[in-house]
Amino acid sequence: MTTKELIRRAEQGDAVLQLRLGLAYRMGDDVPQDDAEAFRWFQLSAEQGNVRAQYLLGQSYFEAVGIPQDVAAAMKWLRLAAEQGSGAATVSLGLSYRMGDGVPQDYVEAFKWFRLAAAEGYASAQTLLGMAYGYGEGVPQDDVEAAKWYRLAAEQGNAGGQHLLSLSYLTGDGVPQDLVPALMWSNLSASEANRAESKRYAEVRDIIVAQTTSKQIAEAQRLAREWKPKTWEELRGTTGGGSD
Repeated sequence: MTTKELIRRAEQGDAVLQLRLGLAYRMGDDVPQDDAEAFRWFQLSAEQGNVRAQYLLGQSYFEAVGIPQDVAAAMKWLRLAAEQGSGAATVSLGLSYRMGDGVPQDYVEAFKWFRLAAAEGYASAQTLLGMAYGYGEGVPQDDVEAAKWYRLAAEQGNAGGQHLLSLSYLTGDGVPQDLVPALMWSNLSASEANRAESKRYAEVRDIIVAQTTSKQIAEAQRLAREWKPKTWEELRGTTGGGSD
């Protein structure tokens, strides 16, 4: 589809193409980069019920991209998207309540949103849910539940979940203390993370290496090489009943 045709059909009210045109303006993809124009098309699409547009509109309000910041409007659109199944919006709401970013800090409310997204398989939410259990934020502290959710995130390739699962094995919190899986998951987290996180995770890996034998290091490296990420469909049967 040409850009001219995309604009024509978006102007005719196609919500999906309005979202697509908004993304094009946000990225400067075949049109001049224009955050205000992106916002306008996100809003038109969102008002027709497009869930992804609702999420992007909420984030635009929250981050003041193309529009002055309006936290109340941001929360309205993020909540609407989350209630219709947007995992990204659900995690954003949870983070807002956890950090007190634009709303009063509320760990119980944060836990509620993290749990909803985690149950749908969103790895970042599973990591955050594990942290809520690990720190006792909005829920009774429970290292076993924390490690369970770290593992589900880690198995999907989430570097934060891999890092926290590594620490669980290092300290024996929620799982039997074992330096081999601690090092395995630490190796993976350092390789999966972005540049800023990778340096921090590598420092933890070096601490673990200093405590392990050459045989344990070799075994951890073998396990890391053989590891393959799993899909949520493969993992969802392993969650058990629990308190999640």
